[in-house]
Amino acid sequence: MPVRGIRGAITVDKNEAGEILAATRELLQAISKRNNVIPADVAAAIFTVTADLDAAFPAAAARQLGWQQVPLFCAREIPVPGSLPRCIRALILLNTSLSQEEIQHVYLRDAVTLRPDLDNAPPASLGCGYSGQADTIFNK
Repeated sequence: MPVRGIRGAITVDKNEAGEILAATRELLQAISKRNNVIPADVAAAIFTVTADLDAAFPAAAARQLGWQQVPLFCAREIPVPGSLPRCIRALILLNTSLSQEEIQHVYLRDAVTLRPDLDNAPPASLGCGYSGQADTIFNK
């Protein structure tokens, strides 16, 4: 079975542990639902946060969702001037029979501006609080 990468990102309003963990869980649940992800098939997950987020490790949210055996890693995003603030990004490496074209990357909240070429609308049954609206586009 090939390993595929699934990308995703979400933003938070505040640098608070509860908000970072809740947003990361929301992102992982959306990625999991769209791509039929189960923890046993995840080879590894890498999370990055922008420099303005340091109240919690996003990987802790994966552990809260039962990803106990998955290798997890957190890092700081490169602080490029004008980049999207308060952003959590994820790269999930998944053992899957899905083709590269079938993989559904997930960008929620203001992070939709990172990949406007993707259809970021979640399935109606997801109920993740996604508004589908982005206030600012960062194309610098």
